[in-house]
Amino acid sequence: MKAKSPHIKRHERLQKRIKGQANLSLTSLMDIFTILVFFLLVSSSNPSKLPDVKNLKLPNSVAETDPKDTLVIMVTRDDVLVQDMKVSTVNDIKALKTDLIPSLAAELKYRASKTVAELNERGIPEREVTILGDEKTPYAVVRKIMATCSENDYAKISFAVVRGGKQ
Repeated sequence: MKAKSPHIKRHERLQKRIKGQANLSLTSLMDIFTILVFFLLVSSSNPSKLPDVKNLKLPNSVAETDPKDTLVIMVTRDDVLVQDMKVSTVNDIKALKTDLIPSLAAELKYRASKTVAELNERGIPEREVTILGDEKTPYAVVRKIMATCSENDYAKISFAVVRGGKQ
C-alpha cells in the first residue's frame, strides 16, 4: 500500500471539516422571525385608534364604520396640528381675512408631495384627510381648514367623532 502525500492528507482533513459544518440549526432563525413578527404586530398602525388628546372633546355620533388611515388634522381649543405637528393657532386662523390658511397649505403640499393621490373620474387628484375638532371649535375656523384642504387636493374630508356617544 502506497503512503498518502501530505497534500492528499490535508485535503481529506479539509473535506471532513467542511462536512461537519453543513448542519443548519433552525432554532436561532425561528427565534429571530418570532421576535420580528411580534415587533411588526405591535408597531403596526391602527386607524381606528385616534390620538389621545386631553384638551379635545369630540362630538358624538352613531356611525358604525371604522375610520380609514388618513392624514389627521387636529383642532384643539388653541392650536391646529397636522399629524401632531403644530401649524397654526385658532386665534391666528380667526384673524385671517382669507379662507386659505398659508401655514396649513404649506404643510398639506409637503405631505401631498410624499404620496401618490387617487384620481377621480375627471382625472383630478383626491386625497383623504380626517379632521379632529373640539366640539367648541368655531365654524369659521373649520370652514377655513376645509377650504384649505380642498385647495390642496385633499377633497375627501372626514370628521372624527365619538361613536355611540361615549368618550
